Amino acid sequence: MNLYRHRAIQVRDGDVQVIEDQVAREERFRLFINGDLFTCMVASGDQLEELGAGFVVCQGLAPCVEGVRVEGNDIFVTAPVVEECMREIISTGSLGARNPPPAVNSSYTIGKEDVFRITREIETETWRKTGGVHASVLFCEGRMAARSGDVGRHNTMDKVIGHAVLNGLDRSRCVLGCTGRQPRDMVVKSARAGVPIVVSRAASTDRGILTAEETGITLVCFSREQRFTVYTHPERIRDLFPPDRC
Repeated sequence: MNLYRHRAIQVRDGDVQVIEDQVAREERFRLFINGDLFTCMVASGDQLEELGAGFVVCQGLAPCVEGVRVEGNDIFVTAPVVEECMREIISTGSLGARNPPPAVNSSYTIGKEDVFRITREIETETWRKTGGVHASVLFCEGRMAARSGDVGRHNTMDKVIGHAVLNGLDRSRCVLGCTGRQPRDMVVKSARAGVPIVVSRAASTDRGILTAEETGITLVCFSREQRFTVYTHPERIRDLFPPDRC
């Protein structure tokens, strides 16, 4: 990710010094679906093909994509779009689709140690350097398949899901890890993508939890150091309880 350097004054433990800080860049992109402008989005300028593919699938606009190309700041996606859907403003203020999310049917499970391992991988180097980006990772069958960083948490999810879409991964055997909060529209993305387990370093909301419960997603939040909270469908997390409590 291309970073911006800016001189600043830092105060730490009573000391004052001039530093050159690394700051995340944000850019504007136009997303075209089958030749028609769908929306404009603020994002970081990498993994743009994945961003386009993931956005279309995660918004429920199409179950797959036929092609993606990028020209400058324009992203062109070709996809078998479903019937006309209502549009809505999602929690970041950007435009999304209002299609109802499908149920996620998957018997895939992970262990407690897998939750900690996924959480450790969420923290990208850019995330550590700037504190101004979000990050997501996608694990498939226990192996990390994709990692992304972006100024928008929604974009990071779209990018890693887009990687799965473009590479034909079985998303029902995947786990998504994210630094960002999990309100309803973030959980809906996972449901539309068919990802059964979401691990977040941050919180959820009441609607996020209810949506995860309704769509069959295992939602894990506040995953930091050696702790995490499972809000829904704990059956996908093995060894949560000792044998005498099962």
